[in-house]
Amino acid sequence: MKNTLFYFLSIILFSCSASYKIKKAAKKDVLQNKVFTSAHTGISVYDVASNKYLYNYQGDKYFVPASNTKLWMCYASMKYLGDSIVGIKYKETNDTLYITPVGDPTFLGAEFINQPVYNFLKNTNKPIVINTSLWREQRWGSGWSWNDYNDDYAAERSEMPVYENLATFSNDLKSINVSPPYFSNKIIYVISNNKNRNYISIERDMESNIFFVTGNDSLKRMVQIPFYTGDSTLINILQDTLHKVFYINDLLNNENTNDWKALYSQPTDSLLKITMHRSDNFFAEQSLLMISAKLLGIMNDEKIIGTLLKTDYNDLPQKPHWVDGSGLSHYNLFSPQDFVTLLNKMKNSFGMDRIKAILPTGGTGTLSNYYKKDSGFIFAKTGSLSGVVALSGFLYTKKNKLMIFSFLINNYRGANPRKDIEKFIEDVRNKN
Repeated sequence: MKNTLFYFLSIILFSCSASYKIKKAAKKDVLQNKVFTSAHTGISVYDVASNKYLYNYQGDKYFVPASNTKLWMCYASMKYLGDSIVGIKYKETNDTLYITPVGDPTFLGAEFINQPVYNFLKNTNKPIVINTSLWREQRWGSGWSWNDYNDDYAAERSEMPVYENLATFSNDLKSINVSPPYFSNKIIYVISNNKNRNYISIERDMESNIFFVTGNDSLKRMVQIPFYTGDSTLINILQDTLHKVFYINDLLNNENTNDWKALYSQPTDSLLKITMHRSDNFFAEQSLLMISAKLLGIMNDEKIIGTLLKTDYNDLPQKPHWVDGSGLSHYNLFSPQDFVTLLNKMKNSFGMDRIKAILPTGGTGTLSNYYKKDSGFIFAKTGSLSGVVALSGFLYTKKNKLMIFSFLINNYRGANPRKDIEKFIEDVRNKN
């Protein structure tokens, strides 16, 4: 009885002391900082052992979270995609192979050497019919900026991505090379009259796969441009790559594919690790669509987000406005307390060992320039958009207390505040 009382008294005393120290650090590192005073700032810090918040500054207010949105996709992927993601579903008859894409973004991706779907399709002698009935989406997510279409961080979404839906340009000092080779006859060279322009720029026509190459010299580095996924792009790339006959068949739209065989492609956590370490928008978007395909039998953001908010995320302190998997949209609105609730749920559901294997720590991934001094004490997801900086994750203090935090900033002007956030996080760690 005495030991139990002592334990609870210790927790109470720690909580009071820690709250005071965090409040003091927040005032010194953040609230008196001119970068933050003109911005909309929210901070929540939660102690796992005492099951209580140690600090809240506008923790119940709504913020655009940028790529912190990927944490919602990540939890759902960890729960619903299983150990390995489904590459395709298929069935065979005597003369035809039927496949149903389910959104797998790793098919012929450069980082995935093992390609079970490619090998399966390569080894068949039958014509291949692609059933696209599960796709109920647009190429871009809700609220994406339309003029990002030419940037590699905004690759178009599709039912069966190939080469991560990116055309890769390089040059061998003689000519421009492009992968996949299908696009080699889609390049138009534009002569530049600007003699001071000693580099090459590449821009794609918005509604086709015509690429305009402008410049006087050469590419300084490899350039990746999202290709247009509409029309017959998928069929053309597959036929050019695999040298097989492919067809799209809309007659399969009403067929139940639940009893089709599943061909698995990559371990789920290996995809999630890449997604979270480099904040890959395309992988995040396709992962949410894969969850939709598995749970609902269609690929649609609005429907799967609505389902998750009514089930797994029905206990959030503030009801969010969530529209995409990546966080590219400014329509997303979450509170810091929402993120703390999610991360605590993630810890309780999957354990810290699995989380540590997926989220970046200091000196790695999107944290490669931060928290190097004590790498291994923080595991978190960054977020960045114009005027938006976010960081939410887990923190082990010097006394080995596990804390969950969320730091969201909107509408800041001036220098990037990440170093100021780092100072605050280090103060929380060192003094608790």
